[in-house]
Amino acid sequence: MTNSKQPLSKKEIPSLYPAKTKMQVTVIFFVVLAMYLYSMISTQQQMTSGFGNALSNMGQVIEKFFPPNPSVIMPILPAIIETIQMAIIATTVAALFTVPLSLLAARNITTVKPLYYISRTFLNILRTIPDLVLAVIFVGLFGIGVFPGILALIVFSIGILAKLISETIEAVDMNPLEAMRASGGNVFQVIWYALVPQVLPQFTSLVLYVFEINIRASLVLGLVGAGGIGLILNQQLQFYNYPNAMMIIIVIFVVVIIIEYISTKIREALL
Repeated sequence: MTNSKQPLSKKEIPSLYPAKTKMQVTVIFFVVLAMYLYSMISTQQQMTSGFGNALSNMGQVIEKFFPPNPSVIMPILPAIIETIQMAIIATTVAALFTVPLSLLAARNITTVKPLYYISRTFLNILRTIPDLVLAVIFVGLFGIGVFPGILALIVFSIGILAKLISETIEAVDMNPLEAMRASGGNVFQVIWYALVPQVLPQFTSLVLYVFEINIRASLVLGLVGAGGIGLILNQQLQFYNYPNAMMIIIVIFVVVIIIEYISTKIREALL
């Protein structure tokens, strides 16, 4: 009679994964490794000067930017505030437009397939256009200033927010929604009482996350004339006022760190 509690030898222990899965993972690993190696070799061939010259030039570049000029802090404060205002307005407007779009782009909410696919395609188109290109287009339409920058940030934010929130909606527990439908609730009642309580913390967290992104994006948009502190930074670089540009970069860094810290604390409190 054999002992059933006797431990199995290594040859008798069954594998956790089937042989087909192991083969697929191995093939994917080597394909990804080959892509990395090809990218490293290809980019190295395109480096005409190499790392040696870059390191030697680093000292000259740093010497131009230091020491920063602290006298520009007070004059640029209005532009910093304007940049934050751009991000606040754009994020707020985008969050409002995101609500219906994310519901239409959620497979478990929108049962009409053509409407679902049209919404998904529209959001994919929005995400395809870079924010810098949007800023160039709106600056061409409305001229240099804050307004084209806000429009570019709104379109850019809608593409990100609607995608993330629609995926959050698709991952919710459907039992409360089915219970509301079974008790005779209409579409709006199902969304308000069964869906909103489940996605509201994630929605708020994602809006704050996009607000952080918009602060950084608004700096870049200023380089093409879309207002904010980026516009002043671009002017200083064009006039070779590198100490002024360095001081602006330091101020921007401090502002971004402060906003990111506040946003992180709020998101931690919500989740």
